[in-house]
Amino acid sequence: MNYKKILVLIPLCLAIGFWGCSTQEKKAEAPKQEQIKKNLVPAKAELKGPNFSAEISDLQVTMTVDTASKEVVETPSLTGNIKITNNSQDIIDVQAVTLDYLDEAGKPIAFKSGEKISKVGSYWLKIIHPGETLEGSIDATIPRAAVKEKALGKIEMNLVYVPSPLKRETLTLSEKIE
Repeated sequence: MNYKKILVLIPLCLAIGFWGCSTQEKKAEAPKQEQIKKNLVPAKAELKGPNFSAEISDLQVTMTVDTASKEVVETPSLTGNIKITNNSQDIIDVQAVTLDYLDEAGKPIAFKSGEKISKVGSYWLKIIHPGETLEGSIDATIPRAAVKEKALGKIEMNLVYVPSPLKRETLTLSEKIE
């Protein structure tokens, strides 16, 4: 009786093993999206204002593109480095740095509805004393239209700061407890 079970079980196991381990290879699907990085030209720019100078470098646009349609599927991001130097005689309290994207004619390139808008992070912004330099990173978004149509002509950097002629004095009183 046990021989009958064994004789049925062995061919069944062999059949499952042969069909399960067939020689047909399963093809892996290619990724449907890819990330493309493009450097902005020129690679380094220096800007000078009456109270500060700024140096922007290593600007790079990262975009996610659908491999089949070559369409940009997510809002592209702009990354790079920024160095701000206080050239004034006052303390400068940097509040924000914003970027505006302009076409060749100088007209703003707007974000379309549904695009994620992210400005330069403010976590590294602080007070800069005369002659000091503040270094940080840029991590912002750029409109799809600026990348897709290659319409980007200029990037305008707005530095929001408070010039502060704040001065501190320490007075010492000579007092004793009797």
